[in-house]
This record gives sequence, C-alpha cells and structure tokens, in this order.
Amino acid sequence: MRMIDVIAAKRDGHVLTREQMQYFVDGYVAGSIPDYQASALLMAIYLKGMSHQETAELTDIMAKSGDMVDLSGIEGIKVDKHSTGGVGDKTTLILAPIVAACGANLAKMSGRGLGHTGGTLDKLEAIPGFRINLSPEEFIESVNRVGCAVVGQTGNIAPADKKIYALRDVTATVGSIPLIASSIMSKKLASGADKLVLDVKVGSGALMKTLAEARELAELMVQIGERNGRETIALLTDMDTPLGNNIGNLLEVREAWATLNGHGPADLTQICLILSAHMLRLAGKGTYDECFTSAKAAISTGVAAAKFLEMIRNQGGDPSVLLSTDETSSPSTAVSSPSSAVSSHPVYATESGWITSMDTEALGISSMLLGAGRQTKDDVIDYQAGIILNLKTGMQVSEGDLLGTLITTDPTKFSEAETVFRSAYHLGSAEPAPTPLILEQIDKNGIKKF
Repeated sequence: MRMIDVIAAKRDGHVLTREQMQYFVDGYVAGSIPDYQASALLMAIYLKGMSHQETAELTDIMAKSGDMVDLSGIEGIKVDKHSTGGVGDKTTLILAPIVAACGANLAKMSGRGLGHTGGTLDKLEAIPGFRINLSPEEFIESVNRVGCAVVGQTGNIAPADKKIYALRDVTATVGSIPLIASSIMSKKLASGADKLVLDVKVGSGALMKTLAEARELAELMVQIGERNGRETIALLTDMDTPLGNNIGNLLEVREAWATLNGHGPADLTQICLILSAHMLRLAGKGTYDECFTSAKAAISTGVAAAKFLEMIRNQGGDPSVLLSTDETSSPSTAVSSPSSAVSSHPVYATESGWITSMDTEALGISSMLLGAGRQTKDDVIDYQAGIILNLKTGMQVSEGDLLGTLITTDPTKFSEAETVFRSAYHLGSAEPAPTPLILEQIDKNGIKKF
C-alpha cells in the first residue's frame, strides 16, 4: 500500500477502507509517513468529508493506537461525561460528587484548557495539593472507595489523536466535523467507560457556533459511540451566555462548591441536575425522573457537598480554599469574595437598556488576558484570576450598574481585559426572548426537541 494512493482516494471523494486508515494511522504514529503526506490527507478529509461508518472506524483505530484503559476493577456500570468546552463550564466538578453520592461510580479523565475555554484539570489544580496524576491502581482504588476521581489522561491514551491534532492545528483542518468527532471519541473509547453522556455546547462561546453544526457533531459522536458498543446520549446546551457567574479557575471551584451546597446560580444548577440524571439513568439507578429527584436530594441533604470534600482530600487537596475566611459566611459568599492577595477591578455600565446578547468567547478571552487561561500551551496560569459576572443576557441594566468584577494578581492586565470585557455586552431597547438551557437531545432513536 502507498500513502499517495490513500490521499488520491480521499481527494477523489471515495470512502477509505479500514485497511487504508489503519495504514495511515500506524505509519504516521511510527514516523514512516511524513507530515506533508498526512497534511494532504487531512485536507482531503476536510474538503470531501467522511461517512459515519468511515469516521467510526477511524475513531476505533485511533483509540487503539495506544493504551486502552481497563476499568474492570471498578464495580458496576462506568458512565463518562464529555463537554466540548465553554466559558464558565465547571460541570464536572459538580457532576462527579452528585453521581457518586447517588451510588454510581465516576472514573473521569479530563483535560486542560487552551485559549478562551477553561480546562477541568486547571480548575482542580487551583486547589492546593490536588493530585491529578494518580497511578492506574490509585485511580481504580479511589473510585471504588470514594465513588469518583478526576485525573489527567496518561501520555499514551490515543497517541494518534495527539499527533494528528497537532498537525490539524497548523494546517487549517481543525474545523472538520468528522475529525473533531474522531478526536473526542477516540479518547473516550480508550478511557474505558461503558456508556457516555456528551454535552455539546452551542453558541458564541463554543467550538460549534451554530445549532446545525452542533447537531451534526452530536449525531456523529452518538453514531460512533453506538457503533463501538457504547450507549451514548448527547445534549446540545446553550453557550451564548457563560454558564454560571464565575469565570476562572479558583472562582469556578468556589462556584461549584456553592452549587453543591444549594446556593449556585440557577442555570448552572439546572444543567448539572439534568446531566447527572442522564448519567445515573445510564448507570442503572432508575428512570430519568427518579434520577433527577435523587440528584436534587444529594444537594439538598448535603451528601454531594460532603462527597466533593472527600474527593478533594482523597487526591491530596486542601478544601479550606473553598471557604470564606469568615466562618459564618454561607457558601455563596465564598463565590463573590476574592482573596485579599489579588486585585479586583469593577466594571460599570456606561449606558442603559436590555442585555440582548453576549459574546461569550470575548468574556473567555478577557479572563485569559487576566491570567486565567493560556494563549500557548507553555503559559503559566494565575489560578486566582478571572471574572465575576453581575449581569447576563436577558437582564435590564442602567447606566452605572455593576456589570462584573475583573480579578488578577497583575493589575497591569486590567486595561486590555476591560476593553475586551466591555465588547462582549450588546444592549438593546427591548427584552430579548429567553433561550433554553437544553436545545436538543440526541440518542440512537433520533432528536428530541426542548
């Protein structure tokens, strides 16, 4: 077999055989296929697309290019959740303890953030001492004992994806939906879960900016999961507005803690309950409605909050960072009280009206400029930096109202960050129509509208 023939087949719009894709993946990982030929194939895929079967087979090949995690040492059905990323998305920090508190096990491998979206590992590392690198034995033992553990992916999970993604990033082929789907799902298949819940973000702060794009990606990922023996459900969720009120690593950890104590923002609480209910249902813990009730009870009784503390301590973290220095403060107070070691900068509205929309990506960039994210993979994160939002889409604002507060350990960053922050707000004279949190649900039976 010759690589030039594989490239030509896809260039001419043909469906690649499994043997052709195996040849490409094996050769590129081994280094026998050079970047220029791999780039040519990726561009051909970007332009000509792939069938669902083709994408499912490529995903399986990429997943098997490295270690396949064995979770058989964990009792029960293993359910995993993946989010395509957004601004203020700290759902994993809330879902893990809820699911564990309701009797299911969550063995979660997460990633870091780059650019305007935050990463779960970065948020957890804002907790002093928290260990994201556990040995396979420690990982299994932690899940069996605590009910949940969140760790970083090992270096040999889907190495083909890591190498191919790096090339896509510099060859303008990141936007290919089949390649996005195979990238996400190869890591999920290799991570060992039995069933999957996918949170596909839609809007200005998401990778998928339109409902049509998000639907196409979600349908494809569900197909891949099902074709590879994993029951999979996808929820299309709104990311035209940040999730919750806090953006930035430690700020989001504290907001997750407040949510687990019943004091979280309504949008964040609701989406976490919905995602938890779907995960618990797939884990065999009852009907969707029963699981939703169980998830609510886990919060109202304090069991989920206690489980979060147990998970943090088990992985070496110091949970005191969650709490206000004032012992009488409620958990919600900790959300809006940055440490005295950092600088805060309030931003006030200069005009009146209704907030008709927000450029959520701009808010993520503003937070990144404050130090909460990375522009390159080598940037050092300021874990305390970020934004606390006071006003969001659908709210009425008067001149002089507090839009939000910028936080950083480097006050020289306020000027540029404020400019970008202000650009995110779009005002109008009329109240906008509300947007539902959940836009659609997609599973093997098709699409369910919300």
